[in-house]
Amino acid sequence: MLKNKTVLLGISGGIAAYKSAYLASRLVKEGAEVHVIMTSHACNFINPITFETLTGNKCITDTFDRNFQHNVEHVALAKKADVFMVAPATANVMAKLAHGLADDMLTTTFLACKRPKIVAPAMNTNMYENPITQDNMAALERYGIEVIRPASGYLACGDVGAGKMPEPEVLFRYIEREIACEKDMTGKKVLITAGATRESMDPVRFITNHSTGKMGFALARECMLRGAEVTLVKAQTTAEPPMFVNVVEVSSAADMFEAVTTRADEQDIIIKAAAVSDYTPAEVSDQKVKKKDGDLSIAMKRTKDILMHLGEHKQEGQFLCGFSMETENMLENSKAKLLKKNADMIVANNLKDAGAGFGTDTNLVTMITRDDIKELTLMGKDQVAKAIIDEIMNR
Repeated sequence: MLKNKTVLLGISGGIAAYKSAYLASRLVKEGAEVHVIMTSHACNFINPITFETLTGNKCITDTFDRNFQHNVEHVALAKKADVFMVAPATANVMAKLAHGLADDMLTTTFLACKRPKIVAPAMNTNMYENPITQDNMAALERYGIEVIRPASGYLACGDVGAGKMPEPEVLFRYIEREIACEKDMTGKKVLITAGATRESMDPVRFITNHSTGKMGFALARECMLRGAEVTLVKAQTTAEPPMFVNVVEVSSAADMFEAVTTRADEQDIIIKAAAVSDYTPAEVSDQKVKKKDGDLSIAMKRTKDILMHLGEHKQEGQFLCGFSMETENMLENSKAKLLKKNADMIVANNLKDAGAGFGTDTNLVTMITRDDIKELTLMGKDQVAKAIIDEIMNR
């Protein structure tokens, strides 16, 4: 996803510098070209050769190094970058960056770079909480530089508190969000449902389905990467939701109906990808579950149809997409659902197809609109999500 992207990674002198090696490796695996700039203090914590081996590029440590091509190196790197991240950023380096001081290769290049910049502080808790450090971070943010708040925990100095640099995967996600996709959805508000609702039968048992939330999460992540403001209404899931989206936790179909319908009017796009239970136990008595001839029986009633309600109350210019999971007559049933529920698109799949449906990392879907039917091949759910969002944005 980061192919043809260039990342500048600045490393200052903190024990967390070792984590940056994992970050560099992750970026390279995703196709990015990575250039590392280290302060002289950083070289005391990790050898520059480590980064040269991981990235295949010379690690810059000296402003006056003559072993490079005939150009102004800090300016050349600054122009080449798609994003510049400093991780770890010590209190000293942040003070320099906040006040425009440029006395080494890292700070000089940072000052010359006009591309998006991200800073990940890492230091002792008392240093982090010092009002001077807090003021410097606020100054960086005023200049449009993103500051990632550190994690809390046991620090190398033995203290416990804020100051830990986030894990490499978290830092990677910040870079990915910044440069992975064209921001063609900036200004769009998107609501996506994901996961499996649960309908309680009694204090112990409940009715649910096999949805993991993976498809809904892939859609939320795709929209987020393209710049949308995403609200994710999440029922029971086994997958981890993406970062940088607003997560609303729900349990039952009634909970999801309430969460979706109270937010629907302000959305540009709504995608109902959750597997919502069609039935919930009816309130027929305090003892809902009864035995009959050795079997359990329970009175049921239909849950509210979220997609139908959204279609009936669709705002002008709003795009409504639903999912259809069938075991037979997939196209006919899904087309009927599209028309009946006033949706703009139905994404349909057959649960009998290998690699499709619940609990897989792949999906095999057909996108159905009023004037077109597009069948996709079996692909990863991230790829399916991209195809669905591309289709919506082209409408």
